[in-house]
Formats: sequence, structure tokens, C-alpha cells
Amino acid sequence: MGISLDGIASGLDTAALISQLMALEAVPQNLLKNQVTATQTKLTDLQSLNTKVASLGEAATAAALPTALKTFSAISSAANVTVSSTTAERAGSLDITVTQLAQAQTQVTAPLTAWPTTPPVVTVVGSDGTAHEITAASADLNDVVSAINAAGAGITATKVASGVDASGTVQYRLQLVSATTGQAGAFSIYRGSSAEVTAGTAVDLGTETGAAKIRAAQDATITLWAGTGAEQSISSTSNTFTAVLPGVDVTVNKVSTDPATVTVARDVTKATAAVRIVINAIATTLALIDQKSATETTQDDTGKDVTALGSFTSDRAIRDVRSSIQTAMSAPVDGRSPSEIGISFDKTGNVVFDEEKFQKAMADDPDRTEAVYAAITTRLAAAAATASDKTTGTITTKITGSEAQVKDYTSQVEAWDRRLTTREATLKATYAALEVSMSKLNSQSAYLTSQLASLAAQTSSS
Repeated sequence: MGISLDGIASGLDTAALISQLMALEAVPQNLLKNQVTATQTKLTDLQSLNTKVASLGEAATAAALPTALKTFSAISSAANVTVSSTTAERAGSLDITVTQLAQAQTQVTAPLTAWPTTPPVVTVVGSDGTAHEITAASADLNDVVSAINAAGAGITATKVASGVDASGTVQYRLQLVSATTGQAGAFSIYRGSSAEVTAGTAVDLGTETGAAKIRAAQDATITLWAGTGAEQSISSTSNTFTAVLPGVDVTVNKVSTDPATVTVARDVTKATAAVRIVINAIATTLALIDQKSATETTQDDTGKDVTALGSFTSDRAIRDVRSSIQTAMSAPVDGRSPSEIGISFDKTGNVVFDEEKFQKAMADDPDRTEAVYAAITTRLAAAAATASDKTTGTITTKITGSEAQVKDYTSQVEAWDRRLTTREATLKATYAALEVSMSKLNSQSAYLTSQLASLAAQTSSS
């Protein structure tokens, strides 16, 4: 650790003096640090803008598809028929009469106290003829139920208490239900092996005395154009009929002789919401550019006005990006202004979407409105790509340049750290040497003064 002489000989406040000199020496470095901060701020703003423009491009690309505004909704005139539509692309209507609902086969066995045979073997035969032979762990009905449910045979079993027999013994029935609705879920169940079923010696549990089929397996059925020469019956294993009209599913819940009318019509509300997504993306993108391009005037401690520039102020490339977006949205399409379909810019350059005007245009001439919107969004997608392309985009290029600047400025700041450290050490060594020299001179001066005083005293006494 060095020895600090700090003005002992010279009377100077060398620590303060060195500090002041170092502050002057550090001025260029401080300017570089300010450059790092400003460039990093701009880099962050550019990255944020690039993200917004890229998102705008994605929204515009999706909006430019031919189906973007072909939004339709389906409704039903009757409560027993409901509809859902996510991909309908054209208007239409259809009369539907519900003639039959889908149901699962349900049957119960004759009353039992335990499985009557050992080993307790059950065979389930599906509607396709596939046989599932099941062996329970014991004749206990709980074991039989568990074995059936675990077999994956397409049915579920439940033990149901069903009173007592003449001797007072508690009786149970097995309720057997197909796992799926429709005729494909129909089954037969036998007491005996699959070989016995094939041989015809197994006992059909559905035909025993006391057994009953509660509900037969059946498909749902609807009739189209009922009562006409074109009458057509359609069946489904469930109560939902897929794509009865293109992109429209129909679900039925009650039989009725009165037809329900399913209508598919343009949904202008959905189309408006789709346009609003693009408009909002434009608005937020332009708002960021305007915010970062604005200047702010404040007053310093002396009351003097100080103007702070935004990170995009005077940046021509960013102004060009804004201009290209605005032009893409406002330029005429086939000689007609986009404002005719409700899309325009106000006098301050903010995008405006008149929803009522758009909806009227869709009602009056949907094909032309779709064409104009597709042209606008195609131009918008191209403008966004020019600005935010991952390799050649205007903003991407500026980001790359700013990153290089930050790296260069940071390297220069680090070089100045080393330079200033060396300079401070040099100043400390210089002033330390000065103090040593001054101390020696002071000592010599004191010695000479003492000698002169002594000589004067001797001369006076003689």
C-alpha cells in the first residue's frame, strides 16, 4: 500500500487536486458512457418496434387470405336442434326433422345372489361379432362386475339391489350398458365361454326368465326435406351430425315432427372483430413510433429550457417505416379510397376504423369489401416484411448496427478505464515525488536558516 503524503511538505491538497484532474481526464469517457446509454435505449426501442411490426405483419398476412372476412354463423329455429359453426364459408338454410335419438343399449340380468357357474365365465359379443371372453376372480357378483368393467369389451356393468326372493335372500341384478351410443354399440352377453357361444350352448343373459332389455342400441336419425320427393334420412351413432352443411355441425336432443330450420348467414360482427385486430396492431405500432419520436422540453436547475430528443427523433428510416404502413392502409384500391369501407387516417396520422361504415359496406357489397380489404392487408404485410424481415428488414438492420455500436462504445469505455487507472497512478506518483522533493528542500532551507542565524549571532558577539 502506497504512502499518501497529501500536501505535508507542499501544503497542497493533492488528493483533491488529483481528483479534479481525473474528473477532467474522464470527460471523454463520460461522453462515451452517455453514448452507450443512449444507444442501448434506442436498441431496446428498436427491438420493441420490430416485435410489433412483425406481429402486425402476421396479422395482415392472415387477414389477406380469401376467407378472412368470410365469417358466418349458424342458428336454429327450434330448441331441439342446436348448431355450431367455426368453418362455414357460405350462406344457406336447411329444414331438419328429428326422427330418432341415439341411445346406448341397456339391459338387466335375471335376479342373482351369486354367479351360478364355476368358473364364473362371461362372454360379450359386439355388434361386429367380436367375442370377449371374461373370467371373474370368483362367483361373487362384485368380482364379476369388476371383471366385466376391466375387460374393455365395450360395456359397463353395475350391481343393483333388487329386493329379496321368497325365502328372504337378498337379490341383485347386473345392469349392463354399452359404452357408446348407436347401433355400433349393440352387444349380446352370455354365461359361458366363447366356444360355448359358438356351439350354441352358452346361456343368453338377455333372454333368461326375469331378464329384460331396457333400451335397444340405436342411431340418431334426422330427415331432410321431409314430405318431398327428395326426402333423405341421415343417421349418426351419436346425437351430433357432422358437416350437415359445410362447416356446420348439428346436435339433436328431442324427437319432433315439426322441422327445425338451420340457417347459415354472414356474421358481420365477427368480420368487424377480425378487422379490429389488424387496426389495433397498426395503432399500437404507430403509437410507439410517435412516442419515441417526440421531444420533451424541461427546465434545468437554472430555469433554462432543456430539450430531450426521443430515440426515433430525426431517424429517417423509422419515418419511412411509419409512412409505408400508412400508405399501405390509405392508398386507393382500384381508384377508390379505403375510407369507403371505414378505414382511414385522421389529420394527426392516427388510424381510424368506422365500424358502422364497414358493416354497411359488407351488407351492400361484401365481395368488393373483401377484395378491398385483401388488397390493403396484402400491401400491409409486404410493408411489415420490408421493415422486419429477419435478415434484410429496415428495423432489423438498424438493430444489428445499434448492437455493434453498443459493443464498440463499451470496448472504448473499458479501454478508458485502463487508461484512467494508469493516469491516476502516474499523478499520484508525480505528486508523491513532489512532496518528497519539497520535504528535502524544506529541510535544507531550515538547515541554512539555522546556520545563517548562528553565524549572525557569532558576528554580533565579536
